[in-house]
Amino acid sequence: MTALLDGVRVLDLSRILAGPFCAMTLGDLGADVVKVEAPGRGDDTRHWGPPFTASGLSAYFLCANRNKRSLTLDLKQETGRRVLRELIARSDVLIENFRAGTLESWGLGWDALRALRPDLVYCTITGYGYGHEYSDEAGYDFMIQARGGLMSITGPSADAPHKVGVAITDLMTGLFAVGAINAALAARPRRAQRIDMALFDAQVAALANVASNFLVSGERPAAYGNAHPNIVPYQAFEGSEGSFAIGVGSESLWQKLCALLGREDLAADPRFAGNPQRVENRETLVPLLQEEFRAKTASHWLEVLVAAGIPCAPIHAVDEVFADPRAQARALRVEIGDGADAIPMVASAMRIPTAPAVLRRPPPALGADSDEVLAALGYSAAAVAALRDAGVV
Repeated sequence: MTALLDGVRVLDLSRILAGPFCAMTLGDLGADVVKVEAPGRGDDTRHWGPPFTASGLSAYFLCANRNKRSLTLDLKQETGRRVLRELIARSDVLIENFRAGTLESWGLGWDALRALRPDLVYCTITGYGYGHEYSDEAGYDFMIQARGGLMSITGPSADAPHKVGVAITDLMTGLFAVGAINAALAARPRRAQRIDMALFDAQVAALANVASNFLVSGERPAAYGNAHPNIVPYQAFEGSEGSFAIGVGSESLWQKLCALLGREDLAADPRFAGNPQRVENRETLVPLLQEEFRAKTASHWLEVLVAAGIPCAPIHAVDEVFADPRAQARALRVEIGDGADAIPMVASAMRIPTAPAVLRRPPPALGADSDEVLAALGYSAAAVAALRDAGVV
């Protein structure tokens, strides 16, 4: 079966996570991705560890760089930029996350890029986007989580803001970028498109119902820890041994829960008659439920809740995630490579049975594919050697 993006050529000039994750996702869908990195050092995440594989690749780098070829190129040299222009002319998609204006300073602004490739899809990923006085500010996930409001609603209270445990803003921005790039590629007739992705925009958009709550009510959203601002009960509870998560998202589920607990009185109580009333009276209801749940273990509650059809889940540590039979049923742990050199990775989340994601290439060693990529541009072995001697490659 042919991958959906088979034949699409992506030039990945990005580093860290948002851009590389976007490019890797396109690679999972079949695109040929060339990752351009600085000679000698490469993507900063190559050095973010431990842990490292036996071959020296950082685990962080692995998470966003499979299905790519690595070309080292010194873009501070004009010769390196000349090679870059040749690559752009042969690429369908260009992804970069330099500070705003960097490519323009190299003579590769939007007009120049369109002249090189008239149907180029050009995606910039920056902290705050183009076209205003804050465009040149650097954007890192942690800072965007802080400025973008996510930390204020994460954690036990507004007085103890927490970041999310992964760089979720980077990941969301990368996925928004994948959607925009694929839409641009699908446009008919295809023409040059410039996509201006900002981490800040993505973070604020992903506030979703929390942002909508504020825009409708004018009230500052609170932090609810493991609870939900709009649904009750929808949170973690403690059993006599261990904790678990439960989600009661409908009135029928509420009735089922009350019957399971033998607390039909709660179902009949006007204070808890509907979700709006339960949200309003959560401080009364939640302790009553918690008292019931503390009578037995979390494993007991998970068993009976599942049997009753009430959404629930154990609160897994990461090692427990991969041991969960659901993860095994979905083959979420995969390996790329053979034998001792095989690299464990998380499978692609995109399941398209008619055109499945294919893990063709492990994350590359720095510059591992430079000769191959340059040869495809028409450079002879002697010309490549001269570029290497000059420090361009």
